Amino acid sequence: MANDSWYANDTDFVKNKLETSDAGLPSDEVTKRQEKYGLNELVETGGISPLRMFINQFLDPMVIILIIAIFISLATALIPGSHEEGGFIDSIVITSIVIFNAIFGFVQEYKSEQALEALKEMAAPRARVMRDGLWTEIESKYLVPGDLIALESGDKVAADARVISAMGFSADEAPLTGESIAVRKITDSIHLTRPVIGDMKNMVFQGTIITAGKGQAVVTSTGMQTEFGKIATLVQESEKEMTPLQIDLDDLGKKLGSLIIVLVILVFAAEVLRNVSDSLIEELMAAIALAVSAIPEGLPAVVTITLAIGVQRMVQENAIVRRLPSVETLGSTTVICSDKTGTITKNEMTVKVLYTDGKAVDVSGTGYTRKGKFTYQGIEIDPATDANLSRTLQIGQLCSNTILQPDPTGKADWSLVGDPTEGALLVAAEKAGIHHSETIQKYKEISEISFDSARKRMTAITIDDSGSYFGFSKGAPEILLRLCSEIYYDGKSRPLTDQDRKRILDVNAELAESALRVLALAYKPIASEIPDWEPEQVEKNLIFVGLVGMMDPPRDEVKDAIKICKTAGIRPIMITGDHKLTARAIAHSVGLIERDGKVLTGAEIDQMTKSEFNECVHSCNVFARVAPEHKLQIVKALRNSNQVVAMTGDGVNDAPAVKAADVGISMGIRGADVTKEASDVILTDDNFATIVTAVEKGREIYSNIRKFVRFLLAANFDEVFLVFTIIMIGLPLPITAIQILWLNLATDGFPALALGVDPPEKGVMKRSPRKPGAKMMDKGMISYILIAGFMAFLASTTVFLFSLWELSGGVIPGITAPLLTDLEWRTAIAPSGWTWDLILTHARTNVFASVVTFELLFVWNCRDEYNPIWRTSIRESKTLIAAVLLSVILTLATIYVPFMQPLFETVALDLADWALILITCIPALLIPPHKIFGRFRDRKEN
Repeated sequence: MANDSWYANDTDFVKNKLETSDAGLPSDEVTKRQEKYGLNELVETGGISPLRMFINQFLDPMVIILIIAIFISLATALIPGSHEEGGFIDSIVITSIVIFNAIFGFVQEYKSEQALEALKEMAAPRARVMRDGLWTEIESKYLVPGDLIALESGDKVAADARVISAMGFSADEAPLTGESIAVRKITDSIHLTRPVIGDMKNMVFQGTIITAGKGQAVVTSTGMQTEFGKIATLVQESEKEMTPLQIDLDDLGKKLGSLIIVLVILVFAAEVLRNVSDSLIEELMAAIALAVSAIPEGLPAVVTITLAIGVQRMVQENAIVRRLPSVETLGSTTVICSDKTGTITKNEMTVKVLYTDGKAVDVSGTGYTRKGKFTYQGIEIDPATDANLSRTLQIGQLCSNTILQPDPTGKADWSLVGDPTEGALLVAAEKAGIHHSETIQKYKEISEISFDSARKRMTAITIDDSGSYFGFSKGAPEILLRLCSEIYYDGKSRPLTDQDRKRILDVNAELAESALRVLALAYKPIASEIPDWEPEQVEKNLIFVGLVGMMDPPRDEVKDAIKICKTAGIRPIMITGDHKLTARAIAHSVGLIERDGKVLTGAEIDQMTKSEFNECVHSCNVFARVAPEHKLQIVKALRNSNQVVAMTGDGVNDAPAVKAADVGISMGIRGADVTKEASDVILTDDNFATIVTAVEKGREIYSNIRKFVRFLLAANFDEVFLVFTIIMIGLPLPITAIQILWLNLATDGFPALALGVDPPEKGVMKRSPRKPGAKMMDKGMISYILIAGFMAFLASTTVFLFSLWELSGGVIPGITAPLLTDLEWRTAIAPSGWTWDLILTHARTNVFASVVTFELLFVWNCRDEYNPIWRTSIRESKTLIAAVLLSVILTLATIYVPFMQPLFETVALDLADWALILITCIPALLIPPHKIFGRFRDRKEN
């Protein structure tokens, strides 16, 4: 018999099937079952060791390129005759970058794999169980199927079990269902086809908490076979795939690696064939210099630091990012799948309508606040002076076991301990000026007939100051109305007619169709004390007073947030365990769907074929009454269609889908620890609007990453073009390896970091998200990088060749004169009387200063993809201004500070040198943004 069918059979069948009895299991049978089923605990089904996780940090293509750069730098220092004393410094700097990235990546990944540990912590430590006819308390891990367990208010359920006895028995199943209202438990069998957890009211589940009453249950599943265990399996099977940014950097690393290999082979082969050097070492050093120029050593560090700064900024927006790359992934999101309760709604049940005295009174104000008005047909009324309204609200106060108290956080007037439905009734009375303390002072409770799912009502029995007894009842309208013989109308009671009953039931239906949870309220004067306050005697000939319609209202800011989503090309989807009618009403009220919009339930999903389901996922924006596996199905179907999915969750049931999404988002206030561990982002205010704000920040961060990627790569391609061209001409390196490394790390690094925190481009949420699968290095960016790099190459090449010509007295070896050997470059004298070695050092210094100048001018053109520099506000980029000034100071120090000149092989430049450099670098300000052409094309088409 399948484990998920225990709910469909009566208790005797369950006990017979599990071969147990009211005396529990004998000890010898327990031993056999422990050997058969194993311990009642969660088991790790795989995973990656911390050591392997750390090693994997070094297998990223970009990191591999940096490791190659380390060996290249060491080679330049260790190979005899290489003349590169700065190689050790280069290798130390790059090694620091690699280790920093590896440690940071390991910590992030290790944290994200702790979901199973959080699940284990949620298991109940001990359980009361009947063994050998005696009650005993044991460690919960020793429970087996067939064990009879006892549960009472406050207990955590240790295993999945079939309820066989229930007395006012209810459980908080929010960890599994995400719904905050406690579920009343019954013993009767349930005849539903594949019910979700919330519908299995005769079952209790591991990890849930008993909130009221007491009961007994027979264990049906333990360990990994429980609903909790199934979720643990799904969490462990859900693998976190690479984010769009990681894919982009991986792709970039592979392309750069291929380019470097090709260029090194070409240069080395050309040098050997021409045989222009005295040794293979010099030829190898030329090829190595080219490799160093092609590697953007600072890129991984700049990406990591920019994302880290983005994380800090998101904290200010109530979003804590646990996995660094998820900052950027948020900006790529195309679909947001959100829970309803507490995320789209406030998770604060609120009375919206009171129907009494033949009129429906609207109640304004949401949540646990004093603010609110009572209006009838637009006219405000005072409930305290209205006999029917005040009696209705008093009944709600007296039929309650919930405590309303001042909110310790100060965010609301009250907080509650207990049932949200009862809390809503208490708050409504306080809004009306009818204070709970005064009501219970007047009517002292002496007994209670508790609510259960069979009776669907509760009654509080009280005595007033005069010694008169009263019964105050609340319950399901269709049940309570049958027990009423009179109606409270215009401040007094009269007989309840069939017409009255029909009108009340019609109003009840109208309120229910508006997705309101409806309760009926009634009372009865009791002439004298009734023995044991028998329900059959107390709950008859009641006086009907009114109906109360309540709901968990949407958050005020959600409607605007959904509008922003749609403007930004993001599709919001609501996935909830609540009922279909409620889901539709909430979704319509926040603008997610039209009034008759499509809502799909978990039961309907189960009846669909895979193709039908995939089609519905792309057209339906609201899913109701869903189980954990349905959420996972929805996420996987969306991702399989190349959507970038953000999934929110709070309960344990959400953890698999949260982990499987591109961006898993958990709730900081209501979220279970396991869901937080499985998530990438934690919302500290549990608010849907915060997700949209986080998406906006993600887009801004991605935009800034694009800014500095195109800046760094354009700068690197300038160096590649320069080194490759000059080497192929047969001239010595125009810039040394240590100068290139200084450019890539210090001179370029600070402006690149400043671009990472630059003020965002305007209108980021008025554009569609980038297409799923689209590369950062698209044709437009590649063209832009090549054009900018080529213009910088022209400037630096002009400076180098002109410097050689002018300083040598009109000679450029290899162009206007024969090539020189390596020995001649070091020892020969030029026509001007200068040694070629000094001329080369001066020319290299000019090139070094030229490259820096071009890049520090060009960086201002990288701030906006859509507008040229003269249409942007430079004054807003204060960090970039400071970074450029710092790079200028550092560059001047390498040129003019005496002790730094030998290290960087530079000499002091004069005004004529700087004039040449500035004239050749001015075009850096004139390069138009690469998307400006697309914008003009779009205007023409429109």
